[in-house]
Amino acid sequence: MNAILWQKLEGAAVFVSALVAYWLTSNEELAWWAAVLWFFAPDLSFAAYLAGARVGALGYNAVHVYGFGVAVIAGGLIFGCPLAVALGWLWLGHSGFDRMLGYGLKLPSGFQDTHLGRIGKGR
Repeated sequence: MNAILWQKLEGAAVFVSALVAYWLTSNEELAWWAAVLWFFAPDLSFAAYLAGARVGALGYNAVHVYGFGVAVIAGGLIFGCPLAVALGWLWLGHSGFDRMLGYGLKLPSGFQDTHLGRIGKGR
């Protein structure tokens, strides 16, 4: 298998694992609709592209790396905040979801250019 397929499979594994972990540990910290909204919250980072491709890529990547969700989970565990743990699982799941669909980390050359290849109509 090629490297891109491996990364998509890894994304699928992170997505499923994070949602299962959320389900097992959240103790219903959030209403279902709030969990769905939080799951898609990282996509608000698209707004960074209003400042140009380089800043947009930096903003997008800062919240779409797996480490961001893991850091939120760790902070929640360290400080005894179950809500932060739940939010971290959802954030991590979103990053895996994006990778699974082929939306990789952005390159500074433009939104369509990712570490998994070009996305959109101009592929």
